[in-house]
Amino acid sequence: MRDLTKFYIGGEWVAPKGTGRLSVINPATEQQVAEIALGTEGDVDDAVAAARKAFDSFSQTSPADRVALLQRIMAAYQTRMIDLGAAVTEEMGAPSSFALQAQVGSGLMHVQTTATILGDYPFTDERDGFELVKEPIGVVGMITPWNWPLNQILCKVAPALAAGCTIVLKPSEVAPISAHILAEVLEAAEVPPGVFNMVHGTGVDVGAAISVHPQIDMVSFTGSTRAGVEVAKAAAATVKRVAQELGGKSANIVMDDADLAGAVSHGVFTCMMNSGQSCNAPTRLLVPQDKMDEAIAIAQGVVAGITPGDPTQDGTVIGPVVSEGQWTKIQGLIQQGVDEGARLVAGGPGKPEGLETGYYVKPTIFADVTNEMTIAREEIFGPVLCILPYKDEDDAVAIANDTPYGLSGYVSAGDLDRAKAVARRLRTGNVHLNGAAANFNAPFGGYKQSGNGREWGEHGFEEFLETKALIGTAG
Repeated sequence: MRDLTKFYIGGEWVAPKGTGRLSVINPATEQQVAEIALGTEGDVDDAVAAARKAFDSFSQTSPADRVALLQRIMAAYQTRMIDLGAAVTEEMGAPSSFALQAQVGSGLMHVQTTATILGDYPFTDERDGFELVKEPIGVVGMITPWNWPLNQILCKVAPALAAGCTIVLKPSEVAPISAHILAEVLEAAEVPPGVFNMVHGTGVDVGAAISVHPQIDMVSFTGSTRAGVEVAKAAAATVKRVAQELGGKSANIVMDDADLAGAVSHGVFTCMMNSGQSCNAPTRLLVPQDKMDEAIAIAQGVVAGITPGDPTQDGTVIGPVVSEGQWTKIQGLIQQGVDEGARLVAGGPGKPEGLETGYYVKPTIFADVTNEMTIAREEIFGPVLCILPYKDEDDAVAIANDTPYGLSGYVSAGDLDRAKAVARRLRTGNVHLNGAAANFNAPFGGYKQSGNGREWGEHGFEEFLETKALIGTAG
């Protein structure tokens, strides 16, 4: 069993101030695999003090020095990728190949992308009578989730370091193992003491202490909309910047001229990946009314090949969901879908046959769903897809936008210009056209209750910068 009962503060592994401990459970075996210490307000105070002390010098380093730091981080990260992949599988159940290639790989891509942006970024700009200067915002508190642990940590940590900020991180207490290894990576890369600090703990204790702390200049939070509201309220008293990447209920519109088999197959597979535990998953599949039966048959064929199983075994497509609590929530929503009259065409309540141990969910598809049903409105965060019919293009757009969320969207059409025209009408932060994959240079973030601010690429980097005007610089 892993002992994760020390925090990384001021360049050292230090004992916690409190005595609270929490077990980390492998969701595939339901066995304890690690123990973390639960941080306190005092631990956060120590981490913030270390970050504040380090900021004075680190904020003055040159972009070239910070590019070199990111390059050292990449080199150290690559030596630990196998360890990191195994940790992600152990803590949140991602299949081994997916954990290594997608989960760990995405973290590396954020560091690489950020290093490239930093190398060319204009921190100063001479204007007519003034100079525009971009400076690091200060000490950044980061609160990250369990579903894409390394992706969500490094899409914050890399640009914050590139900007010259210092960091206090609270990773998810549900999936903290990969974060602990990442802290070892940053230590090996010789990140200066106090520039990166990590305190394990719960949102109620450590997350709240970060949000309210007067010496933290910015909070970057990823998680549920409910928790994001609490973070924003706590941060308001000190008027710090708050960047939030929150929930989603993304619509996947398949137009009447699209390749139906290709679009539906891709949409189902994308929804189910990571056991449905992605905030931007295309969980509402919108198809033309007269093609509903055909779309259902295609979806059933795809999901028949997505069999949950042991995430450590080769060939496993999806593993368990992250915890017993998450499993119970998903089961309740599946049953609610049945009770509200949606037609179950694949999967359903209960565990898959032969998988009594582990938090496994049957890949589930509902048809004849209306947008007023609970399963069409709430973020289920499991391998559950809703198929909704639409009458025409205007109806599809109206259904897609009829949600409190606005994180992502998907449009497939035979004519790319038509897909783009529909995409422009969607109230979401990004839209994938005709099955396009994620782009690490494109901004990621949402409209409405999916958050504010952006991550990834240049826009994500600029979230960690302040703007200063030096007036009277001419002649």
